[in-house]
Amino acid sequence: MIESSAQGTTTLHTVPRHVAIIMDGNGRWAKSRGLARSLGHLAGTDNLYEILRAAREFGIEVLTLYAFSTENWDRPEQEVRALLRLIERSIDRNLDELNDSGVQFRHIGNRERLEPRLLTKIDNAVNATQANHELILNIAFNYGGRAEILNAVRAAIHDGLLPEQINEETFSSYLDTAGLPDPDLIIRTAGEMRLSNFLIWQAAYAEMYSTPVFWPDFDRQELYKALVEYQSRERRFGKVTEGTI
Repeated sequence: MIESSAQGTTTLHTVPRHVAIIMDGNGRWAKSRGLARSLGHLAGTDNLYEILRAAREFGIEVLTLYAFSTENWDRPEQEVRALLRLIERSIDRNLDELNDSGVQFRHIGNRERLEPRLLTKIDNAVNATQANHELILNIAFNYGGRAEILNAVRAAIHDGLLPEQINEETFSSYLDTAGLPDPDLIIRTAGEMRLSNFLIWQAAYAEMYSTPVFWPDFDRQELYKALVEYQSRERRFGKVTEGTI
């Protein structure tokens, strides 16, 4: 894949199969413009689909977006309600485009505390797109990495698995991302350098990329920069490259 920019031309010869993004900075983006935080979340939601289109163009197979954590319930009630309405609005406005583009929509996270109306919209989106294979879009909504691991442990115990029957492959089959490759690249916007309880099992060997750009401004060119940086990394998965000490 060739991509041209003002700095020259770079070949993307190593595109990660699975990219996960911690979409951070909506509130700070709004504050820097003298706007309400809710307008920052609105801009961030609209940007989600721009990045989705770019991901398809670049050849990414799986895109996982951290939209709402289990800890986000502790935010002001008005902000939480606005976020919940935004995910509904987003599904209503973009489901047809997702389906027409061959995108398979999945929800990862806990269904508890989500209103029945929102759950119905999520389920409808999952069912409507389940046969699509152009790109898998995971929306991590009401998601927490520790909760996911605990739920997987409980499910394995419920199924009667003995300790000696549990290995990494078996355990992974109980996670929300069962059947998917682990993320190769995790991007965090707004300059932070932490996972914030996101994919903490799956991220064991993921490459990390942090950018100071707030999520609403993280566009196609910014995603491209992250992919260029990714292909410059040497992924050793704990091993030593031959010829090194």
